[in-house]
Amino acid sequence: MFRQTRAVLQKLRYISFNGQQQTWRLKSTSARERALQYQPGQKLHGFTVREVVAVPDLFLTAVKLSHDKTGAQYLHAARDDSNNLFSVQFRTTPLDSTGVPHILEHTVLCGSEKYPCRDPFFKMLNRSLSTFMNAFTASDYTMYPFSTQNGKDFQNLLSVYLDAVFFPCLREQDFWQEGWRLENENPSDPSSPLVFKGVVFNEMKGAFSDNERLYAQHVQNKLYPDHTYSVVSGGEPLAIPDLTWEQLKQFHATHYHPSNARFFTYGDLPLENHLKQIEEEALSKFERINPNTEVPSQPHWTSPRADHVTCSPDALAPDPARQNTLCVSYLLGDITDTFEGFTLSLLSSLMISGPNSPFYKSLIEPKIGTDFSSVVGYDGSTKEASFSIGLQGMAEEDTEKVKEIISQTINDIIENGFEEERIEALLHKIEIQMKHQSTNFGLSLASYIASSWNHDGDPVELLRLSESVAMFRQALKENPRFLQDKVKHYFKENTHRLTLSMSPDDTYLEKQAKAEAEKLQKKIEALSDSDRKEIYEKGLELLAAQSKTQDASCLPALKVSDIEPVIPTTTVQMSSAGGVPVQYCEQPTNGLVYFRAMCSLNTLPEDLRLYVPLFCSVITKMGCGGLDYRQQAQQMELRTGGMSVSTQVISDYTQLDSFEQGVLLSSSCLERNLPHMFELWSDIFNKPHFDNEERLRVLVMMSAQELANGISYSGHMYAVTRAGRQLTPAGDLQETFSGMEQVKFMKRIAEMSDLTQVIRTLPRIKNHLLNPANMRCAVNTTPQKMSDTATQLESFMKDVAANKKERKPIRANIIEKPLDPQNDFGPSRKLLSDLDFQPCQMKTFFELPFPVNFVSESIRTVPFSHEDYASLCVLARMMTAKFLHGEIREKGGAYGGGARMGAGGLFSFYSYRDPNSVQTLSAFHKGVDWAKSGQFTQQDIDEAKLSVFSAVDSPVAPADKGMGRFLSGVTDQMKQSYRERLFAVSHKNLVDVAERYLCVGQKTCGVAILGPENDAIKKDPSWVVQ
Repeated sequence: MFRQTRAVLQKLRYISFNGQQQTWRLKSTSARERALQYQPGQKLHGFTVREVVAVPDLFLTAVKLSHDKTGAQYLHAARDDSNNLFSVQFRTTPLDSTGVPHILEHTVLCGSEKYPCRDPFFKMLNRSLSTFMNAFTASDYTMYPFSTQNGKDFQNLLSVYLDAVFFPCLREQDFWQEGWRLENENPSDPSSPLVFKGVVFNEMKGAFSDNERLYAQHVQNKLYPDHTYSVVSGGEPLAIPDLTWEQLKQFHATHYHPSNARFFTYGDLPLENHLKQIEEEALSKFERINPNTEVPSQPHWTSPRADHVTCSPDALAPDPARQNTLCVSYLLGDITDTFEGFTLSLLSSLMISGPNSPFYKSLIEPKIGTDFSSVVGYDGSTKEASFSIGLQGMAEEDTEKVKEIISQTINDIIENGFEEERIEALLHKIEIQMKHQSTNFGLSLASYIASSWNHDGDPVELLRLSESVAMFRQALKENPRFLQDKVKHYFKENTHRLTLSMSPDDTYLEKQAKAEAEKLQKKIEALSDSDRKEIYEKGLELLAAQSKTQDASCLPALKVSDIEPVIPTTTVQMSSAGGVPVQYCEQPTNGLVYFRAMCSLNTLPEDLRLYVPLFCSVITKMGCGGLDYRQQAQQMELRTGGMSVSTQVISDYTQLDSFEQGVLLSSSCLERNLPHMFELWSDIFNKPHFDNEERLRVLVMMSAQELANGISYSGHMYAVTRAGRQLTPAGDLQETFSGMEQVKFMKRIAEMSDLTQVIRTLPRIKNHLLNPANMRCAVNTTPQKMSDTATQLESFMKDVAANKKERKPIRANIIEKPLDPQNDFGPSRKLLSDLDFQPCQMKTFFELPFPVNFVSESIRTVPFSHEDYASLCVLARMMTAKFLHGEIREKGGAYGGGARMGAGGLFSFYSYRDPNSVQTLSAFHKGVDWAKSGQFTQQDIDEAKLSVFSAVDSPVAPADKGMGRFLSGVTDQMKQSYRERLFAVSHKNLVDVAERYLCVGQKTCGVAILGPENDAIKKDPSWVVQ
C-alpha cells in the first residue's frame, strides 16, 4: 500500500492519542511498572538498554535499546493495553520513479525462506486473530506493522513478518504479478495483443487518477528537487516498466538490513520475549553494515520558484469552469528538532484551522475557491518539514489575486499575532487527544514517531508532549511575539518557496493513454519472435501458478479452539432524563464524558430526505444562540473534543424490510466542561442560525468538493451502495444519504446561484429532527462522574423541552422494539416497516474520468438474527481468501476485491481499482460456482472463521462500549448466540447457503460499476448509464 507524504503521520491535529486501558485486566504489576525495572546498560538477548523513561501523559513506559551486533534500533512502549503491536521500518530512499520500494513491499510478502508458499501475507489474514496487518511505502521509509490481542498469535505473526522482510524469496514470478509484466491480453491466446499488467502498475494508475493525490506528489517532487523526494516512491505508472527483477533484488540487499532497521513494539506482552525471538529468528544471522541511506538536507534556494502542471477535468466538480488549484509551499526546518516541529505544527493549526483562522478568513470566506488546496498546512513526513497554503476549485484569472492574499495574510499575522483564546483552544485539544483512548493506539504511535525516528530523531522526546506544551507556554511568556517571529522567519523571509498551479486539460487522459501506448509499443518493437514466445509461455506459467491450489501448511496458524467461546459482557443501565430514555455505561474514560443522542427521522416529509446530510454537516457550523459561527467554533474547540451530527440508517436485525432512520448527535468533553458542552447543544436545539447565506455557501462548496474528491479513493463503497439500492428499503435510503445520488445532489446545490430555498428548508428539517419526543441518549463516563452527568443531562432536557412536539410519522407502518429487551413496556425504538417493498434487479454504470473501474454486485439474503446469517459471513470470507483474491487481484490485476456480508442482509461482491469491468462480474459468478461445488476443506472453513472472529472480536474503546446495543438494539445475548452459530458453521451449511441465496435462479441482485468510458456497456440495453 502506497502512503502519500501528506499521510498525516506527523500532524498532531489528526493523531488521536489513545488506547485501551483495561484496568480490569488482573496482573500483579502493570506492564508500565515492570518496564521501569530495566536499567540503562543492561544486556538483553543481544540488545543493550539505552534509556528507560516513564511517560505518564500517555500512560506508558518507553524503553530504548540498540542491537549490539548490527546496530538495529529498538523502541518498546510498555502500556496496559492488550492490543499489542509490532512494527519494523526501513529507510528506503529510491533515486528513480520505478516504484522499487513499493513493488518490493508487495513482493517480500509473497513468500520467504521459512514460509515459501505463495502469498503468506494474505494467507495469514485468515490464520490469525490480528486486529491490524498491513505494510506502507512512504516517501523515505517502508513500514510493516501488525497488532493482535493474542500472545500466541503475536509470536506467529512476528515469525512470518521477520522472515518476509529479512529472508524473502523474491521470485521472478512474484515480481511479474505484483510489479509489472508484458503479457497477452488473454494469457491463453498468443494472438491477443500484448499489454502491461501488474498489481502495483494498476494501483498507481488508480492513485494518479485522483487529482488531489497527483497534486500532492508534484508539490513534493518540485519543492525537494535534489534527492529522494524528487521521485515517486510508489512508482510513476510510465516509469514502473523500466524496473528489472535484478534491480529489485539489489534494492532489498542494501536497504532491508538490520543496520538500516527500526523496531517498535507496544502493549502489555513482556519485552524479553520479543527481543529473544527477533534475535534468534533474524538479527543473529547478520553483521553490521553501513547502509548509506541518509537523506541529505535539501540545498536552499536563493529565490522563489514557480511551476505549472495539468490534470484531468473532474466531471463532478461543483463548478466546471473553476477547477484550478494554486498553492504556495515553504521549506521549513529539520523534523528531528522536536520542539520546533511541535511549534510549527501548532502554528500551522492557528493559521489555517477553523473559521477563526486568518487564512480561512482571507481565502475561504471570499469564495474564490471551493476549499483549501489538497496539500495544506504543516507536513512533517519528509526530513525537512514543509508548510503549504492555497486553494482548489478556483478560476484561472484569480491566480494573481490568491498570491497577493497569501502574502498579505502573512504580513497581517506578523503584525497582529493570534488571540490568546485560540492558542488555549489548541492546547485544550492536545489535552483531550492525550486522554481520549482508541483501540489502535499502538498503530497511532508507530505512525506518529516514524518520520522523525527515520532520520535519527529521538522518538521518546516526541512522546513527551507535556514537556513540549510547557516549553511552548514558557516561550510565549518570555517573548509575546514568539509566534510572529516564526512566521516572519519561515514565511516572509523564506526564499525556498514554490508556487505551483494546476489546471484541467480535456486531453489529459488521452495523453496519458497515448504515452502508455507509446511506451508499450517501444517495448514490443524490441522483442524478437523468441521473446514473444517466452512472454506467452511465462504468462501461461504464471496463470498456472495462480490457479494451483496452494499448500499453506508451512505457515503457523491459530485454531478455532484458540478463540474465546464467550464474549465479555458490557453492563449498561437504562434510565431517563426529562422523559427521554438514557443508556448509561460506566467505563474507564480518563476523565472524559462521551454523549450521544439518536433522533428519529420518522416524521420528516420524504421530499426533505436528500437534504439531511447537508443539514448534519452545517448544523454545528452556522452559529447558535448568542454566538456567530466563529464564536461557536471557538467555544467548541475550547470546551469540547468536538461536536458532530451524522445520518444513521440501521437495518432491523430480524426483518430485511424494516429499519430505523435518524441522525446521531455525538460529542465529548473533559469532566470540568460538562455544563458548557450541554449549553452549546441547547443553543443548537433552541436557536440555531440558518440565515447567513454567505456562510452556508462556503460550507456547501467545501462539502461538494470533498464528496467529488472522495470517489477515486472510495469508489468501491459507492458501487456497493448503489448496487444495494433496489434490494431493501434501508439500501434505498443509504444511497440517498451517502451514495452517488448524494454526490450529484450536492453538486446541484453548489451550482445554485441563490440558496434561499435551502435556507428555508433547513429549519423545517431541524423542527422534525431536534425533537426530544423522538430521541434517546447514551452516556459513557467514569463511575465517579455518572451522577453529575445525569444531573447536567436532566437540565439540558429542561432547556430544550420547548422543542418537544408529538408529530405524526409520515408513514403509518411503524413497528416498536423495546430498548430494554427485559422490559416490553418501557421506551422503544420506532422502526419503519415497508412490507410491500418489491426488490428489483438493476444494473447501473457511472462513467467517470478514471483509468480503472470499481465493480460491485449485491444480493438480497437474510437479516442478522437468521440462522443462515453466520454461514453467509463465513462464506464471504472464505470466497474472498480462497477464490476471489486469486481471480480479481492475482489474475485480474485489480488492487483488491472480494465478498462481504453486510449487517443489512446484503451479500456484496466488489473490486477496487480494477483494470476490468464486466469480466469481473463473471469472476463473482465463478466464485459462487466454486462455493456450490464444495471444493474446499475443513482447514479453509476454519481459516474463514478465524478471519470473521478477528473482526467480531476487534477491540472496542471505552467511549464506544454499549454503542452497538444503543444504536441497533443488538444485546450481548444476541451477539453470543451469533457467536455460537459461527462456531457451528459446517461444510454442508456453506454449500447450502451458496445454492439457496447466491445462485442465478434464486437471487435478487443489483449491479453497479464506476469507471471509464465503456462501449460494451453503452450498447447493452440492460444497463442504465448515468
